Amino acid sequence: MDAAFSAEQDEIRRTLRELITKRCGPDEVKAAVRTPAGHDPALWAALAEQLGLPGLALPEAYGGVGCTTTELALGCEELGRALAPSPLFATAVLAAPLILALGTEEQRAATLPRIAAGELTAALAIPGTGLATALGLIGDNLGEWAGGGRAGGVQARIRDGVWRLYGQAEQVLDGHSAGLLIVAAHAGGFARSRTLLFLVREGAPGMARARQTALDETRAQARVELREVEAELLGADDADVPGALAAVGEVAATVLAAEAVGAADRALERTLDHVRQREQFGRPIGSFQAVKHRLAEVYVQVQAARSAAYYAAWAAGAEGAGGLALAQGLEALRAAASEAVQLHGGIGFTWEHEAHLYFKRSSSDDLLFGPAHRLRSRAAGQAGLFTVTP
Repeated sequence: MDAAFSAEQDEIRRTLRELITKRCGPDEVKAAVRTPAGHDPALWAALAEQLGLPGLALPEAYGGVGCTTTELALGCEELGRALAPSPLFATAVLAAPLILALGTEEQRAATLPRIAAGELTAALAIPGTGLATALGLIGDNLGEWAGGGRAGGVQARIRDGVWRLYGQAEQVLDGHSAGLLIVAAHAGGFARSRTLLFLVREGAPGMARARQTALDETRAQARVELREVEAELLGADDADVPGALAAVGEVAATVLAAEAVGAADRALERTLDHVRQREQFGRPIGSFQAVKHRLAEVYVQVQAARSAAYYAAWAAGAEGAGGLALAQGLEALRAAASEAVQLHGGIGFTWEHEAHLYFKRSSSDDLLFGPAHRLRSRAAGQAGLFTVTP
């Protein structure tokens, strides 16, 4: 493994950091999350037009840049440093790869170039609160998480020759503003039970969407209600949906790990700046040995998490690598955010202080994609570590 980044990869990181530093400070983040879209459309346009970020990992044949998971992870690491709210994760990490893997050529040609150009955002709608399960991050995704039998989840049936969806999906990342939804639904009843994916476009009759109040405002979530909504089947009705979701989940875990590392690194940087300036007993609190030890432990955790995230990106597709990296990243972010709140003293405990943005992100990601011990348990099971041999 060559741990060094190429000149092109370093340029992606440098250019994105410059843009984010100028356009996405703490005040801009707080203002953006309170807009109806939940992000700054001007910043999203800049990310798409200047850097091609939505199409970074899409093939050139569909208007993308043709890069790998590594470049996408580096991009998300920089966004994670500022906790920049954007539909990048929902669109480019979750939705676009599913269209690329399962969609027909007509579906790819109609959607992927628009996604790569930043004209179209997309979201993955998973019933209930089973996103991590559906992506195969914390367990086998072959169960009936999409809604088994004749009730629950989202049900799909053919009526008058058209697929129609009925049900509800919670915690749809950026689902309130996405121009295209990929909805996981249960079809076939008991006789031919299976999970399929469907395309539902913005403004479809019978669909209602509402942004939810979330712990982490920088990662917007929505509730999507479907009442006999006409939908388009993504790909064929015999597609390996669980397999495609698990493949996307592995990449998503890698990207999330890099994003968590960026956030943890920036939280640590801001805490270091503070302890160098804040004085107690006539000297900076950063000079006290106890404070040094605490921050040194966080530094080690962040660097270990960064190594795990980079390895997972380099070994894209290696079963379990993304989940392990994500577990490491979540723990590093929680440690960095917790120390940031405590070492900022009285001001750090106020909701208005930016330290709480990082603390909320760590807690929210743990609920959405973890917890860490389940991610590790899943990876261990995939590697057969606990298999008893005769």
